[in-house]
Amino acid sequence: MILAKKVRIYPTKEQEQKLWQSVGTARFIYNYTLAKQEENYKNGGKFINDGVIRKELTQLKKSELTWLNEVSNNITKQSVKDACKAYKRFFKSLANKPKFKSRKKSKPSFYNDPIKLKVKKKKVLIEKVGWIKINEQIPINVKYNNPRITYDNKYWYLSVGIEVDKKQEELTNISLGIDLGLKELAICSDGKIFKNINKTKK
Repeated sequence: MILAKKVRIYPTKEQEQKLWQSVGTARFIYNYTLAKQEENYKNGGKFINDGVIRKELTQLKKSELTWLNEVSNNITKQSVKDACKAYKRFFKSLANKPKFKSRKKSKPSFYNDPIKLKVKKKKVLIEKVGWIKINEQIPINVKYNNPRITYDNKYWYLSVGIEVDKKQEELTNISLGIDLGLKELAICSDGKIFKNINKTKK
């Protein structure tokens, strides 16, 4: 079972600059991928697999887009996946055409590889950003799912899914009958009566 957890993070000024750099990279790669898919679609081409675009970006990181090396490679990989997933749904007529992300209107966010996400007492390690303080403890030594860092125009947050074992309820040999009525809301076979609050002044 996946338990959702969202905690506020407290980056230093230097760390916040790196967070913004990661946000900008995620937005750039998402838009780059959409542009490639759209151009290909207009020219009558088929859907471009995300692996093809990632290979192209790997080559561009050695020449035109060297600044991509300053942030986690996992941000680039996931942004390509997110854009391709959105465009594939459009390509299959399952959703409207995805929109490009703008600096002003889109929610600032980026992905962090769950394997690279490290947690200790009141701190988390964001890849290529460093250890950042958090306001609430996240479970340690568990499996994390789809970590995302977001900004709400005031504070930074980390949202993450945490895998926990589903609690198994113990069964008993007790059977319970319930009679629903108008005078009383419910009368149970164990003698418990639930009053009908709709018949009171309150």
